[in-house]
Amino acid sequence: MAKIGTAGNYGRSIRSDCKVTIELTQSDGLKIELISKVKDYFEESIVALAKKELEFFGIKNAKILIEDRGALDYVIAARIEAAIKQIIETDKEFLLEIISQNTNHTKKERYRRSRLYLPGNTPKLALNAGVHKPDGIILDLEDSVAPDRKAEAAILVRNALRSVNYYGAERMVRINQLPKGLDDLEQIVPHHVNLILVPKCETAEQIEQVNHKIAKIKKEKTLNYEIWLMPIIESALGVINSYEIACSENVVALAIGLEDYTADLGTQRTFEGTETFFARSQIVNSARAAKIQPIDSVFSDVSDMDALKQNVLTSKSLGFDGMGCIHPRQIHIIHENFAPNKIEIEKAQKIVAAYNEAQEKGLGVVALGSKMIDAPVVKRAQNTIKQAIETGKLDKNWK
Repeated sequence: MAKIGTAGNYGRSIRSDCKVTIELTQSDGLKIELISKVKDYFEESIVALAKKELEFFGIKNAKILIEDRGALDYVIAARIEAAIKQIIETDKEFLLEIISQNTNHTKKERYRRSRLYLPGNTPKLALNAGVHKPDGIILDLEDSVAPDRKAEAAILVRNALRSVNYYGAERMVRINQLPKGLDDLEQIVPHHVNLILVPKCETAEQIEQVNHKIAKIKKEKTLNYEIWLMPIIESALGVINSYEIACSENVVALAIGLEDYTADLGTQRTFEGTETFFARSQIVNSARAAKIQPIDSVFSDVSDMDALKQNVLTSKSLGFDGMGCIHPRQIHIIHENFAPNKIEIEKAQKIVAAYNEAQEKGLGVVALGSKMIDAPVVKRAQNTIKQAIETGKLDKNWK
């Protein structure tokens, strides 16, 4: 029986993707058929890419059908590789050249107000995601990908990390739940991922496993850049262990996933959120105690901007620094309402002014009226001023 591999998607509703079917043959070389509306313009380049990749994997005789719906080269290459790996065993990777914008690395402390989730196996959503200016873009390998498409999604996400311009957004990947997620690291660690989300995290030992695997890959590949971690707490046990998780190496933020958490409790998630108040408060406390960022769950109603605004304000009042989003239209609301308000800005101005005055006078202590101000309070006030300026709520020459 002939070996046949198939990967990708094709149909009237599909955009920026393709379906690749490869059948190994005994002779006659490579026969490549392309079905595409842009065949007259791009057949030569698409066929050349396919031949180059097939030869890279040592395939000399095969029938290849590429059904195209406007896929870019990195998508076509990923689909071909995924189909090939269904019919031959190989550890080789066909890598297109990485764009210069995707070789930057991020700092531990940076804005993570919004993180936009994108299904890892749906390329049309990734292409222009960066123009909406989220703080982070998550290429998701977990819940949004069907179990039988995980392998091809991992290849596509790897290529997306190298080829898609995200316009300054932190490049994030949500791996699968451990232990499967450890295998995902092989595909993403060597390709300049900035941050890895660890779903359904319940113990610090799980983060230790992730760190150990990352360190092993970095040593093998001689990589020297930082890769940050954001565990997602989604169970009662995870909430109880959240402080130990937050204190783990390379963890820069602690997130909560309320859909799975409420399911674990055996209750329903409500708009009022009384059923999740304890967990959200615990995540904030654990994160602050570990001096990292607390990040709230997503708000799933993408049509109700007023409800989203109220949810953001509630989240901020609990002490969160940001939250997830599932649609680009949510980003502006999240940024606008996590930004400092007038009262917060005025208070921060007074603290920073008092600090600057103390520095000019050579004083070792800072006081505002009769109250002493310690270093963490000053730092937070400085961050408030910085965010107010960047969001246009305060003139940069406010002094």
